[in-house]
Amino acid sequence: MHRPVRSVNRQVWRDGRQLEGARTVPEETALALTYNGGTYAVMMGTPQNLTDFAVGFSLSEGIVQTPDDIQSIELVDLGEGIELRMWLQDEKAAHLGERRRQIAGPTGCGLCGIDSISEALRPAAAVPQGRRFSQAEVMTAMQSIAPLQEINIETRAVHAAAFWTPKHGVVALREDVGRHNALDKLCGALARAHVVASEGLVLLTSRVSVEMVQKAASLGATVMVAVSAPTALAVRMADAAGITLVAVARADGFEIFTHPGRITAKAGVSETNKEIEDVA
Repeated sequence: MHRPVRSVNRQVWRDGRQLEGARTVPEETALALTYNGGTYAVMMGTPQNLTDFAVGFSLSEGIVQTPDDIQSIELVDLGEGIELRMWLQDEKAAHLGERRRQIAGPTGCGLCGIDSISEALRPAAAVPQGRRFSQAEVMTAMQSIAPLQEINIETRAVHAAAFWTPKHGVVALREDVGRHNALDKLCGALARAHVVASEGLVLLTSRVSVEMVQKAASLGATVMVAVSAPTALAVRMADAAGITLVAVARADGFEIFTHPGRITAKAGVSETNKEIEDVA
């Protein structure tokens, strides 16, 4: 299988001097998602945690409602790329046949191939009330992810999506050259482990665009925290879905754009006591 990082030679100009040497960079691989023998999408991404990506993409696209709707997943190395070969339950396969579309998705492109405005702007799923989090917990969560970004530590060139809970800390973290892919991988990891997304924080090292809100909503996440600012459409979508959108999260604080009631001076009480296992 393809490696997620690779060493390449390069020349360096710094302070008027020329140097030579190797640098570690992330791999970028064509990932073909196929269902019951037909190609649905071809995305560019980091060849790591691909089963999570297959499940998360299928969920966020609305192709399946639960991981159990996928009968089997096989990763097939084709040399020039990797096929994520999935077989669906019969009724899901029939539904997919009605809406099949071809996508050529460049890195970081979350809406490529959608052929109607209404499909691109589909309402995000309404999320449950979930629990409250203190401002200190939000800060702690965001500060905890940088040391766990193994590929980014090597390359400084990939995005991460993570899930954090007050009890367990970072439950899962996924990286990819594409921010949408990283979130799909996280969605897949949490869904496969049956994690209740309303019990924690979804953390992003990227900006928040509308499709990121749609993906988080499909998971049932109630709070999203990102290091960069959201788009205006992402704010409207998060507000309509009932998601608390926290952004511009830096070492000195953060900004809350929607549903601020979930962020308090003191930690709140969870609506459920479901245990969450580490799925990293």
